[in-house]
Amino acid sequence: MAAVRSARTVWEGTLTEGSGLLSTGTSSVLVDVPVTWGSRTEDPQGRTSPEELLAASFASCFAMALSGGLTKAGSPPDRLDVSADCTFAQVGDGWKVTTMDVAVRGLVPGIHATGFAKAVADQECPISRALSPDVTILKRGELIE
Repeated sequence: MAAVRSARTVWEGTLTEGSGLLSTGTSSVLVDVPVTWGSRTEDPQGRTSPEELLAASFASCFAMALSGGLTKAGSPPDRLDVSADCTFAQVGDGWKVTTMDVAVRGLVPGIHATGFAKAVADQECPISRALSPDVTILKRGELIE
């Protein structure tokens, strides 16, 4: 069974002077969220960017995958706090997502710090696989004591 999720952006104007409104179609969680070129490359000023949404997607996808992986390995987590920083940088004449930096803090009974760090480093998720190999993915894990 495949799951299809949708979103839509209506853009008006040029790249640098224009703006868009983004809405999620499947869930309607985001409705008419403003997005601009400036929100990607400068101060967001209350607007989002594709990279912020990609970071959110990565963080939630990675949290689910790591929870499943730890549970399957016999160490179900009590809590995982996953943050992701997506870097959008000018490379040559264009722009690209260059790095996804993921930090995980976990409360995981029955696992030691080294084992947790290895589980984080070895974990993949559907979003990380979609980005690979074009985006450098940095991962680090820390147990909450």
